[in-house]
Amino acid sequence: MGKKLITLIASAGLLLAAGVQSGCSTIEGAGKDLTKAGEKIQEVARDAKN
Repeated sequence: MGKKLITLIASAGLLLAAGVQSGCSTIEGAGKDLTKAGEKIQEVARDAKN
């Protein structure tokens, strides 16, 4: 379980870094980036659970 949690946290960090790097120029763009990051984190969490 510990390794899966580390993978989840690392994935979340990478997604956040990718969002910052993309340079979202508007609040709407930032919201979309955060939504996509959240969806990906949920997907990774589901995969880690199985």
